[in-house]
Amino acid sequence: MSDLFAALDATWPAASTRQAGGWLVREGQGGGKRVSSASALDDGAAAGIAAAEAAHQALGQPPLFCLREGQEELDQALAARGYRVLDPVVLLAAPVAQIAAQPPAHLSSFPLWPPLAITRDIWAAGGIDAARQAVMDRVAGPKTSILGRSGDRAAGAVFVATEGDIAMVHALHVEPSARRQGLARDLMRAAAAWARDQGALTLALAVTRANGPANGLYAALGLMPAGYYHYRTK
Repeated sequence: MSDLFAALDATWPAASTRQAGGWLVREGQGGGKRVSSASALDDGAAAGIAAAEAAHQALGQPPLFCLREGQEELDQALAARGYRVLDPVVLLAAPVAQIAAQPPAHLSSFPLWPPLAITRDIWAAGGIDAARQAVMDRVAGPKTSILGRSGDRAAGAVFVATEGDIAMVHALHVEPSARRQGLARDLMRAAAAWARDQGALTLALAVTRANGPANGLYAALGLMPAGYYHYRTK
């Protein structure tokens, strides 16, 4: 599971990081919760919450903490300081070969980096704005966008990047008019095919537990829970 968290950090990186009070504090620059949160570095982090708060404030972002399984003491310490749980997340994973075994059935896919303007437009329409796209630009390792076309129309896009033998999927979006046609499943298969060609063995992603449709899709593809985390915020 620790490898999955390392892959998350590498394939969706913060603008910068700093250590404060036993926490790794990420600078998000609007790129989302994951890249704007603090994660504990050692068992003494409960005593350093105030230092992490100050580091967040120095970055001009509200304090946000990311808690993994087994960090109940830290979780309780943050709760005692008035922090509430936000967006419980599940990490899902499956063998790349399993997802890539069946090619896309309803979609032509085009891996390309840098992405085409239409790919960026599709992401922006789905709320994956310029700040989140800047996170993708920061990824140092192998990465690609995948544009999906259904017929003669651009229908969806996804971002995938590798860290070691793990490929992480991010920013999956299908245009509303093209949904319920199996296109999200096809984009996942295209992402797995690209990951296989990079030598990756595991395909993984993070999704909120509350996202029922997405969790249903990933379960149907055979991705299984491999870890959990949540945020705490005021």
